Amino acid sequence: MSQPLRELHDFAVEIAHEAGRATLAYFQSRFEVETKSDATPVTIADRRAEEMLRARIERRFPGHAVLGEEYGTTGPPGASCRWILDPVDGTRSFVHGVPLYATLVGVEVDSEPAVGVAYFAALDEMVDAARGLGARWNGRPCRVSATAALGAATFCYTSVDGFRRAGRGAALERLLAATGTDRGWGDAYAHALVATGRADLAVEPAMNVWDNAPLLPILAEAGGAFTDWAGRARIDGGDAVSTNGALHAAVLALLGEAREG
Repeated sequence: MSQPLRELHDFAVEIAHEAGRATLAYFQSRFEVETKSDATPVTIADRRAEEMLRARIERRFPGHAVLGEEYGTTGPPGASCRWILDPVDGTRSFVHGVPLYATLVGVEVDSEPAVGVAYFAALDEMVDAARGLGARWNGRPCRVSATAALGAATFCYTSVDGFRRAGRGAALERLLAATGTDRGWGDAYAHALVATGRADLAVEPAMNVWDNAPLLPILAEAGGAFTDWAGRARIDGGDAVSTNGALHAAVLALLGEAREG
């Protein structure tokens, strides 16, 4: 029998806050930046934060599995609960001293995303949720926007080059043409903006499981929608679409037209 979702949620919030605050010791200071085999950057803050998260989880829930961006998979393969960690989502922002990075903690229960936490330490901003328990922004209930027309929507994404590298430049052009406002407030921050009603959609062409894991429960509990580009509510689809729900079908249709073109 797995732990109650409230217990998992509260512990996820606690450790995300703790590890996120630890990254501030390195933020806007001098540190070495390494490049991993996938051409993404990594710093001491990424590694130390994940080490902290893993140590806390392994002490509290020794029978759970853990998947992290920096240290891979540990724990029993048949565990009913799997913790999914991205210690510094938005490492490029972190490296450049920009505060729009997050510590992400997701929890799967019986292979279903059930808990999500995104803590933006440099902003001291928390967005968290658990299935059936609602979503919160800095401790207050949060909801997606009521925007019903793409022409009035605010669209967020991480980078133009990211779409082009993924061979999806046409999709970006369609979204830019269809939406009212666009901003490069990217990585997890873009999706948190959607969950809290400050933006209406966020689309990314390339995402990992640890990027997506907390976002699905957060968006769902905030009344929105989180899927891959094929419209499947999953965290391993390789890409991501967050919307307020009302715009989801229209956004997916645009992405489908771009693929066909």
